[in-house]
Amino acid sequence: MQDGGGVRARLRAPRRPRIWFEILLIGVSYWTYSLIRNAVPEQKAQALRNADWIWQAEEALGLAFEQSVNHAVNSVTWLIVSMNYYYATLHFIVTIGVLVWLYRWQPGRYAASRTVLFATTGVALVGYYLYPLAPPRLMNGQSFVDTVLVHHTWGSMASGNLKNMSNQYAAMPSMHIGWSLWSGLIIFALATAPWARILGLLYPVATLVVIVATANHFWLDAVGGMICLAFGFAVSYFWYGSLPQGLPALVESARPVAQGGGGAGQTGSPPAEADRDPAAPAEKVGSGT
Repeated sequence: MQDGGGVRARLRAPRRPRIWFEILLIGVSYWTYSLIRNAVPEQKAQALRNADWIWQAEEALGLAFEQSVNHAVNSVTWLIVSMNYYYATLHFIVTIGVLVWLYRWQPGRYAASRTVLFATTGVALVGYYLYPLAPPRLMNGQSFVDTVLVHHTWGSMASGNLKNMSNQYAAMPSMHIGWSLWSGLIIFALATAPWARILGLLYPVATLVVIVATANHFWLDAVGGMICLAFGFAVSYFWYGSLPQGLPALVESARPVAQGGGGAGQTGSPPAEADRDPAAPAEKVGSGT
């Protein structure tokens, strides 16, 4: 039992990630995610029934505003076209950018933050399987505008010529919200510049507006994404014994050491100066495997 505890402690200890392993891991994980998501049976009839139920539930709450937002933004061509491209690109660009920033400037917090993202995405696959849902733009009997088709942009993998490459009925939960909120919270918690922290908070809010305006999601899909993210943070906290910001920012490269052991307490927060200043000397925490 003691040896097992020592192994777990070493696995949990913050260490500098290896670039080749992280690129391979992210590539394989996203390929697997896309494969599984698109392999989930579309279940069109059930997805449309679920969409009707979501819409009726929002109407009962007095919060069925998606159609009004969709029509209002669609009337401003430059704005809706910009949102189409936002939907198609920033979802990936910002998420990868935050991972790169963590890898370069916050290596001690990289693994815990990446675990949050992976666990969030993994549990979302369960949602796609258990609750097929059509996006608002595919509903029957409603007047939502498919902004990608109308404006001839490539703002969605589930519209136009690319619709056969993606499961169109996997709208719940919204990973545009899950990933954007992950990015925003990580930036807010770890960045030092006030403007960066403000942008971190605004990014998921802007994403929510975009997914509603382009009729790709209901706002309740965003709630689903938030629940998945909460699960991701819980998994990471369980494994590392801390939220990402509670771990040391800077660590030494993993290497064998003569003295093993050490519990989760060794991975606690360093002095505040080293935590917040990337230029501070690297701390000797978390022995490598």
